Amino acid sequence: MLTEKDFTAAAERHLDMVYRIALNWFREPADAEDAAQNTMLRLWREEKPFADDGHLRRWLVRVTLNECKRISAHPWRRRTVPLESCPEPVFSDPARQTLFREVMELPGKYRVPLYLYYYEGYAVKEIGELLGMKPSTVQTRLARARARLKTQLEEE
Repeated sequence: MLTEKDFTAAAERHLDMVYRIALNWFREPADAEDAAQNTMLRLWREEKPFADDGHLRRWLVRVTLNECKRISAHPWRRRTVPLESCPEPVFSDPARQTLFREVMELPGKYRVPLYLYYYEGYAVKEIGELLGMKPSTVQTRLARARARLKTQLEEE
């Protein structure tokens, strides 16, 4: 079990990443906050020690994704959220702003692997382990996501 000092340090280092993954999954801040909070509670209650910070980070990503799936499965949860209701990060480059909007319009099965690959820096094999899929499936989804993005961007 983590000491209060170790938990606080881990939460300060990784809470933003956990929230970003959940926000990417839900595209709604309230649900992302719930998932992040539940993930941090799981970390506080975790009794097994972590080998290093990389092990902790992978564990947090896995737990966050599982928590997002659990919250999504509830019947009371709205299935769709209008993109306009999501707060949008501010980018200095207009091209990055456009790219962000287009990525957020992708279906979740393409958006989540794309986010983990490009923004969190995970390898295809690691994404497969985190999402419970074969690496070839992850590669296919990344390729399809890129193709959709290309089509969407060319239409504009």
